[in-house]
Amino acid sequence: MEIRNVGNRIMNTWIYPVENGWVMIDTGYENRYQKVVQRLNKMLIKPIEVRYIFLTHAHIDHSGMLPKLYKDGFRGSIFATEATCDLCNIMLRDSAHIQEFEAEWRNRKAQRAGEPPYVPLYTMRDAEAALKAFVGCDYNTPVEIFPGVTIFFSDAGHLLGSASILVTATEGDETRSVLFSGDLGNIDRPLIRDPQTPPSADFVVIESTYGDRLHGERPDYVNQLTEIIQTTFD
Repeated sequence: MEIRNVGNRIMNTWIYPVENGWVMIDTGYENRYQKVVQRLNKMLIKPIEVRYIFLTHAHIDHSGMLPKLYKDGFRGSIFATEATCDLCNIMLRDSAHIQEFEAEWRNRKAQRAGEPPYVPLYTMRDAEAALKAFVGCDYNTPVEIFPGVTIFFSDAGHLLGSASILVTATEGDETRSVLFSGDLGNIDRPLIRDPQTPPSADFVVIESTYGDRLHGERPDYVNQLTEIIQTTFD
């Protein structure tokens, strides 16, 4: 099974080939429009060739380019946990609203300066269309994507609905598995479950934001939340 990393700090995306197309894991966006567009132009595939997307969680740096992919031709299915589907229904709409609002603001300035119009990366219509492609999945339950390929979501403890995704592929007599960690949460937090220990895998692609440093002293989450609630009531 070939894995090719086509993303970096701009787009959290991994991609590998399947029959008649491609599978992508996460399709992230950061608020640097020109760099994102440049990165998209350098991708070695066309969105219409992507058959499936596996989404680890709803944060925009992992999900935020889904409407753009749909706008550019993606018509496949997006597999995520049920909670991630629910959160994306909010977050992708919000992201599209921000895109449209920024375009409106920039175009007012461009019109006064006689500059060409600014086109948003995607619109609310694109986001709503992409949301229809979501397929909700349960934790700890194998999901067959097509004959020979299954996925398995384990709780990553990072965000409501976040998951590590085990992709298992069988071709002939050979079976290989790849685990995509997604972003991993901490332990003993009051609102989010601890990360599950995922199944074993032949290969692991792991989130490494803190690969070269420690988190530091653990915050007192309960007292912080209490103070925020009290401040809100006050």
